[in-house]
Amino acid sequence: MAELDEGRRPSEESTEESEEEDSEEEPKLKYERLSNGVTEILQKDAASCMTVHDKFLALGTHFGKVFLLDIQGNVTQKFEISSVKINQISLDESGEHVGICSEDGKVQVFGLYTREGFHENFDCPIKVVALHPQFTRSNYKQFVTGGNKLLLYERNWLNRWKMSVLHEGEGTISNIQWRANLIAWANNVGVKIYDFSTKQRITNVLRDNVSLRPDMYPCSLCWKDNTTLIVGWGTSIKICVVKERNATEMRDLPSRYVEIVSAFETEFYISGLAPLADQLVTLYFVKDHMDEAFRARPRLDIIQPLPESCEEISSDALTVRKYQDNECRDYRLEHSEGESLFYIISPKDIVVAKERDQDDHIDWLLEKEKYEEALMAAEISFKNIKRHDVQKIGMDYINHLVKKGEYDMAARKCQKVLGKNMELWENEVYRFKTIGQLKAISQYLPRGDLRLRPAIYEMILHDFLKTDYEGFATLIREWPGELYNNMAIVQAVNDHLKKDPTNSTLLTTLAELYTYDQRYDRALEIYLRLRHKDVYQLIHKHNLFSSIEDKIVLLMDFDKEKAVDMLLDNEDKISTDKVVEELADRPELLHVYLHKLFKRDHHKGQKYHERQIGLYAEYDRPNLLPFLRDSTHCPLEKALEICQQRNFVEETVFLLSRMGNCRRALQMIMEELEDVGKAIEFAKEQDDAELWEDLISYSIDKPPFITGLLNNIGTHVDPILLINRIKEGMEIPNLRDSLVKILQDYNLQILLREGCKKILVADSLSLLQKMHRTQMRGVRVDEENICESCHATILPSDMAKTFSVVVFHCRHMFHKECLPSPGTFPGMQFCNICSAKRRGPGSGILEMKK
Repeated sequence: MAELDEGRRPSEESTEESEEEDSEEEPKLKYERLSNGVTEILQKDAASCMTVHDKFLALGTHFGKVFLLDIQGNVTQKFEISSVKINQISLDESGEHVGICSEDGKVQVFGLYTREGFHENFDCPIKVVALHPQFTRSNYKQFVTGGNKLLLYERNWLNRWKMSVLHEGEGTISNIQWRANLIAWANNVGVKIYDFSTKQRITNVLRDNVSLRPDMYPCSLCWKDNTTLIVGWGTSIKICVVKERNATEMRDLPSRYVEIVSAFETEFYISGLAPLADQLVTLYFVKDHMDEAFRARPRLDIIQPLPESCEEISSDALTVRKYQDNECRDYRLEHSEGESLFYIISPKDIVVAKERDQDDHIDWLLEKEKYEEALMAAEISFKNIKRHDVQKIGMDYINHLVKKGEYDMAARKCQKVLGKNMELWENEVYRFKTIGQLKAISQYLPRGDLRLRPAIYEMILHDFLKTDYEGFATLIREWPGELYNNMAIVQAVNDHLKKDPTNSTLLTTLAELYTYDQRYDRALEIYLRLRHKDVYQLIHKHNLFSSIEDKIVLLMDFDKEKAVDMLLDNEDKISTDKVVEELADRPELLHVYLHKLFKRDHHKGQKYHERQIGLYAEYDRPNLLPFLRDSTHCPLEKALEICQQRNFVEETVFLLSRMGNCRRALQMIMEELEDVGKAIEFAKEQDDAELWEDLISYSIDKPPFITGLLNNIGTHVDPILLINRIKEGMEIPNLRDSLVKILQDYNLQILLREGCKKILVADSLSLLQKMHRTQMRGVRVDEENICESCHATILPSDMAKTFSVVVFHCRHMFHKECLPSPGTFPGMQFCNICSAKRRGPGSGILEMKK
């Protein structure tokens, strides 16, 4: 930050420089020397004190002068106060009044824009003066001075100044800080706080290290807010909070008290303190205990106070001019509350420390070559940065990555940094070409709304074509065909194929290029030649079915399942007859096609069912029997002939049974299959008594068959018929178990019959009761009803006459004379209408007579 002076130790210098170089922690503050008019002043004079206001600075010197400076250090006003050192300058909050005291006892308080003022000469040095923060207001014309005594001056209503002693007898007062109604001051004994509103002194914070001379290591005071005072003395820091006392505890005590919330020791001597949010900025005087004459550079630290210790956040050593000659009392730290500005004052130098902004943060990241973080910080705070440009940082990052040889990362960052700037994109592409890294940037080139010139893409494709066929193929697949001149690339690929005509990668890529160029026939030809999986997608997408009529065998050889599915899904474009014709010489492929066709629809390929019998018998016997069962167009005689030739017993049995020759079918099962289970199942399916008789006759001399029959025929044939025919003395395996099963089945049948009988009886009774209730109900007969025979009103117009009406349960009504005679069953009549419609006879339920 500042220039190094020659009086510094070589070992100290090298150590500190190495520490700075190795440090990866970003500093919290940045520094600059207050120059302009200040430089000239300090060349001839030395700074003794300074006070900071939001609008200006007030600097006091050892030669008794006071300068008003702007924030840049330019002199705006000059006051000749004394010929000796200015000890203190105090400003009110408005910055309109100033109080000055000097080593020769002079005290002056005056307005910068008015003629009013106070001038007094004391017989002892006045070390400090402090104006009331609201001094501008007429009822707050008060200030205090500190020498041997703490004196309060107040202007009364007669415009005269009244003096009163607030404190004396404890040595020289070295510091005063006035905040709101609280005045804090330090003397040789400790720090006191005076409550101006109650006119009471409320605390006394004793000095810890009494061995240090108070004039050489003065006390530093600083108000953090209206109730928090920070005290630094020697190597001790205390944070004191003024609190209101509980009314029940007051008695004769002040209404306020002070609680020390934090107290800790520091490594170095304190020259100044200032608050920074919840942290502290501390100015340290660094002294080598081994060499009393040596003075190190002062340090400005940011610390986090804890109840009994502190945590160091940052630490900076400051190279101020002539720091070798300074003592602890020669440094001061002032701060501006409006901004986070901290002024380090020494006799020959004034340094301004300020919090680092986002630009400074980015500067540090760039200096440490942390380009990724710098770019991210710039993007997040692009509205607040003033000295940096996001794209410029990004370009620096790309250059850095290229320099390190991280070409892929550099290319990836191009997408983010270059954005839609076509000129920058093309420059980067040519740079990557120069360093031989076109492959790295190829996958990140823009290919959407923003597109570079076709020559750029073609240059990259040609580069890949020379060195990397696979990479070339990947780019062709990923890049839209509109990015480059398709014909030029096709020609280049063909040139390479002349040298390597069987290269599958180049052939596949050429097919894709033909597809982009809508030359689908050429692409299809290559795909079929290569047996490429995308051939089916190409046919579907571009409706190339007319082009594959003579290539069906090739497609089937490549992938039977996909080919057949495609042909069946598009029967309207390639007929079944055409497919069968093409596959005539490849019966195994023809079978696959016709089998799937049959699975989809049993009737579509019916004219090929006779042909399919032989195909199933030759290539797929397991599906022959299901085919014979499901097909209604298969010639049974032809099928029987083929199955008998090939000795397919199960299929022959099925065909014989289907043709009505069940006895022969059963005979084949018994004689050739020798499977009693299948024979029984077959007999059950046919449900023919003669078949059962044949089965029993065939099995009667075969004990295992008898066992099977005993176990299974109980529900179809009376077991007694079989048992009676068993020869006496024949050994039948598991006979006892079979007989027990027959008895159990018989008992089960009896139980089922009894259960059914109970259910039928209960249901019959329930229905009878329901019918009885229904028939017992009355039927309404009125003028609206008509005779179903003569269609006259059922009731006569003259109710006095005798009449007779018959009403049936079906709700049909007749005049009695309109009904025919009872006929076969005297006394029973039936509804003519319901009887004619065969709904069942309805009996008369009501006969009305009058």
